[in-house]
Amino acid sequence: MFSRWSHSHHNQENDSLQHESKVKELRAALRPLSDRGLKYCTDACLRRYLEARNWNVDKSKKMLEETLKWRSTYKPEEIRWHEIAVEGETGKVYRANFHDRDGRTVLILRPGKQNTTSLDNQLRHLVYMIENAILNLPEGQEQMVWLIDFTGWSLSTSVPIKSARDTINVLQNHYPERLAMAVLYNPPRIFEAFWKIVKYFLDAKTFQKVKFVYPKNKESVELMRSYFDEENLPTDFGGKAILEYNHEEFSKQMVQDDIKCATLWGFDNKLQSTGTDQSGLEITPEPICLAPAAS
Repeated sequence: MFSRWSHSHHNQENDSLQHESKVKELRAALRPLSDRGLKYCTDACLRRYLEARNWNVDKSKKMLEETLKWRSTYKPEEIRWHEIAVEGETGKVYRANFHDRDGRTVLILRPGKQNTTSLDNQLRHLVYMIENAILNLPEGQEQMVWLIDFTGWSLSTSVPIKSARDTINVLQNHYPERLAMAVLYNPPRIFEAFWKIVKYFLDAKTFQKVKFVYPKNKESVELMRSYFDEENLPTDFGGKAILEYNHEEFSKQMVQDDIKCATLWGFDNKLQSTGTDQSGLEITPEPICLAPAAS
């Protein structure tokens, strides 16, 4: 027994040494990075990109450079709550006030509560919430869980297939290894038609993270129990807590998080308005790419 343990322990050590050398190799292969690029490309970040591409340095480099390009134009860390707050009014996507058993941040998605028509803004809002979930991860935890509640969902309220694909691409390509699990809770039968098409956009790793959960199915209930304490899991997902979304309270939280985010990325939170700083000099903020307003 002991020799088998020490053998597997030895293998793990070998793996982690190989992984560390891959991280160094990937870092050496990257083009010179901007300040924000450097901040983004921590060793943990490089590991996630390597993991997503099965530790192939060339493929990981290509993936990471695509993300850096995307981040430099989309600027996810510069999106501010007031720009997308209208998207949050019905609580269709928000960060839960509880974690799973492993301390992961939980995002609650309620597609039946769709309240806007601008697909660009909807994606911007989701990107903001993903960044916010990451901002609020506890030390040592890199992943989040999505709980998707289908109450009120119908094919008429569902997003167009193209929009679903764009969303999946952003998540898979630019947030690799950030999703631990996506729970599709009690989806209606009609969802199967939508899913049949959408699942082809998922890579194998993401596909394995999607769990269909039905309240009357024993395995489903056990899966939820293994991930969540039912005392803080909302009744909407088979737990005992009462779920209430208060937009005003949540907005206050997000404004605080915007300040935290600005500090983390090392820029002034007042990105939106040109103003004067304490010395009276005119300061011009970096331009922000705003999504077009809903037509």
